Amino acid sequence: MSLTAIAYRWHERQLQPIEFVQKLKLDELLGIERQKDAVVQNTRQFVAGKPANHVLLTGARGTGKSSIVKALLTEFAPQGLRLVEVAPHDLLQLPEVMAPLRGRPERYVLYVDDFSVANNDPALTALKTALDGGIEEPAENVLIYATSNRRHLMPQTRSDNAEYQWIDEELHPGESTEEKNSLAERFGLWLSFPAFTQDQYLDVVRLHLKRLNHALWDEETEKLALRWALNRASRSGRVAQQFARDWAGRHAS
Repeated sequence: MSLTAIAYRWHERQLQPIEFVQKLKLDELLGIERQKDAVVQNTRQFVAGKPANHVLLTGARGTGKSSIVKALLTEFAPQGLRLVEVAPHDLLQLPEVMAPLRGRPERYVLYVDDFSVANNDPALTALKTALDGGIEEPAENVLIYATSNRRHLMPQTRSDNAEYQWIDEELHPGESTEEKNSLAERFGLWLSFPAFTQDQYLDVVRLHLKRLNHALWDEETEKLALRWALNRASRSGRVAQQFARDWAGRHAS
């Protein structure tokens, strides 16, 4: 199989090249320096053929989890990094996804966005096998980078709490909770993304306005940006970008 693109989408049991790849730059992702440094270092090791870990990015929506993964491709594609987008419902097909990638000189990150699984979901077993390896040796040139708004990837239910037991003065979770937590623990690098502070949010608004050639900033613009976030009950990079587009569109000459 000819694999000449830098990004692919797994669809209908085949790798489909993505012609128009979104180009994001790492230095334009603000407010997440600690997380960015960690995932960049892990990816740098990976593209250099050194040991590296699967990555789980969890936390508040719109804070840059997906953007980091896309920006990694911009940064490391010249060094052989390739991105393969795999939908959560296609995780059962992971062996088929990995088969044509194994042994190639490129380094592939399987990108699973907005991932969570329901109780007893077969995808849970498939992902665990891919992360830890089954009988088959894991592909040395493939890693999984997953993003999720859920810290534990699986919903926590009232019945889970009922399974907790006190044993020798220590509180122990039940089997259901252990099963849910064990999936997240299989990712060697686990990074949390908290909601933006007000200052971080405003910094990102200014960045997006500058990218849209509207660098003018005054008290009125700041007030409108804060009101925009309040109306959406969220301060995030996504909300900042949406405000910048609205403001720049209204003031375009």
